Amino acid sequence: MDLKEEFYEAAAAAARLNWATTPDTSCNMFETNIRYLGGLLAAYDLSQEPTLLRKAVELGDMLYAGFDTPNHMPPFWFDFEKAKAGQLAAENHQSSAAVGSFALEFTRLSQITGNPKYYDAIARVTRTFIEHQASTQLPGMWPRLVNARDQTFHDTTFTLGALADSLYEYLPKMHYLLGGLEPAYEKAYRDSMATAIDHLLFRPMLPNNTDILVAGSATVAGGNSSLKPEGQHLSCFAGGMFILGGKLLSLSEHVDIGAKLTRGCIYAYNAFPTGIMPEIFKMRACPSLEACEWDGEQVSELLPEGFESVSDRSYKLRPEALESVFILYRTTGDPGLLDAAWQMFQSIQAATETEYGNGAIDDVTVTGKPTQRDSMESFWLAETLKYLYLIFSPPDLVSLDDYVLNTEAHPLKRPK
Repeated sequence: MDLKEEFYEAAAAAARLNWATTPDTSCNMFETNIRYLGGLLAAYDLSQEPTLLRKAVELGDMLYAGFDTPNHMPPFWFDFEKAKAGQLAAENHQSSAAVGSFALEFTRLSQITGNPKYYDAIARVTRTFIEHQASTQLPGMWPRLVNARDQTFHDTTFTLGALADSLYEYLPKMHYLLGGLEPAYEKAYRDSMATAIDHLLFRPMLPNNTDILVAGSATVAGGNSSLKPEGQHLSCFAGGMFILGGKLLSLSEHVDIGAKLTRGCIYAYNAFPTGIMPEIFKMRACPSLEACEWDGEQVSELLPEGFESVSDRSYKLRPEALESVFILYRTTGDPGLLDAAWQMFQSIQAATETEYGNGAIDDVTVTGKPTQRDSMESFWLAETLKYLYLIFSPPDLVSLDDYVLNTEAHPLKRPK
């Protein structure tokens, strides 16, 4: 954006950060990694400002201590006193994303510094996940929740959405960041997405028979999986993931699936009065991924046709739909996506703009101005607005040929 004065002011503030001083007794390892470490590494990759690398190494070393557990699996909460005493341990009830989403940031830190210890830490975690990939309740995928302390994967709910999302997102991105030199990530991606296509994706039953897909969830009981046709805003990243994975691995089916998932999220935005999709909703599913006839039944007259219920009507300024629109546009150049992105931006801005920024809203299904919350997550700036800016920027700005974006949209430079 060429805001150099503002950038160096922020960099100077970052240089004064003291990771040892905080009123808190612990931090969320996962969020600290993807937001702070990822942000510092990306800022360094874009600017080559040495102070930012120094701060990234300081934070990386602190987080590296989180892998000093009996089985080298990271805890959810990084307790500072326990870390000093060497008493950290992974919990027996953690989200799979929180355990398995350190790979990009730690790998990039090793690439920049030449110190392999960071990559070694995440490689052990990757091996553990891959060792269990074929023996979960839904072979090929990992459950939403895992027992990281005992390294067991017995939970019966599987999703590409909340609690699991970035675990899968990082598989093709790690393949790309490593230049394909570690084949484990390609295989893990292929195997997990083969299962996801068979058990999680569905085509909604719609009166206009629109050719879109939505990522739902699956529950396993008695060895049989059942689809829950429930969409999540968080799952909208999957369109971009399938497109990237398909392009990188020459899987044309994945590119097509990714485009349909992305257009499914655009459809959900357009379906509601505010022009914004809700956090969680349920639709009617066709028997397969092929077209099916609308049967004319509508459960709720208060919802758009094809939508059965909305269990969370909020919009939290999330980026995932625009993330996939960005990737689809960068890989196709389809000008219609610019219109879609602009309409999404206008709808979001109209509903969320406040005097001092933008706030989450309670209900996207209302007509008129929705109730706003006094809450603006960091990902509004780091992701949602960034993806919008990049959609309307030249393709060589943060080129996907040169950068891998982490799950908070922080661009990490690919080694040449």
